Amino acid sequence: MNPAPDKPWDARLAERLLRPWRDSGLTPNHLTTLRLLCGLAACAFLSLGGFWPANAGAACFCLSNFLDHADGELARMTGMTSRFGHLYDLLSDAAVNVLLFVGMGIGLMNSELGVAALPLGCLAGLSVAGIFHMRHAIEQQVGRDRARQPHRGGVEAEDVLYLLPAITLAGQLLPFLILAAIGAPLFAGWVLRDYIAMQRRLN
Repeated sequence: MNPAPDKPWDARLAERLLRPWRDSGLTPNHLTTLRLLCGLAACAFLSLGGFWPANAGAACFCLSNFLDHADGELARMTGMTSRFGHLYDLLSDAAVNVLLFVGMGIGLMNSELGVAALPLGCLAGLSVAGIFHMRHAIEQQVGRDRARQPHRGGVEAEDVLYLLPAITLAGQLLPFLILAAIGAPLFAGWVLRDYIAMQRRLN
């Protein structure tokens, strides 16, 4: 069966790679746990600062981000969906994405930003946490498809994070953190607008 035209490219790849593993005993929660461990490793590497730890962190994060789509694909493919698995996936997403920016902030405290890097990382991370919370609330009310993040041609807004290795290789993590500290709160405000509009429709 051909995937939907706007299905994310990483989800399509995950589906192809996982198809032979459908009856292997591998479960979506196994992949979620691996995603969480890779994400935490990424945050730890980034917090060390320096060129090579940053690149190792970026590579771990990309693998973690891919596994985030893989667990959902395996769940749909095998019918192994559960409320626990869904919540586990959401909490892992939130933890990894929030700590990613906090780790960046810690690692960049020895840069030109100095100690200001940490609050910038926390601001970006907390904004991401707010986005996850509101998107989950919207999804619960209107369904997953209608709550889906902005996307076009199989590319979603969060896929910009796959560029992280290119950013670390180019030594541009500092401007990326500054942009994230500006962009994440703005995007959180945009999601908040949708969340408020939904609450008004329901009341």
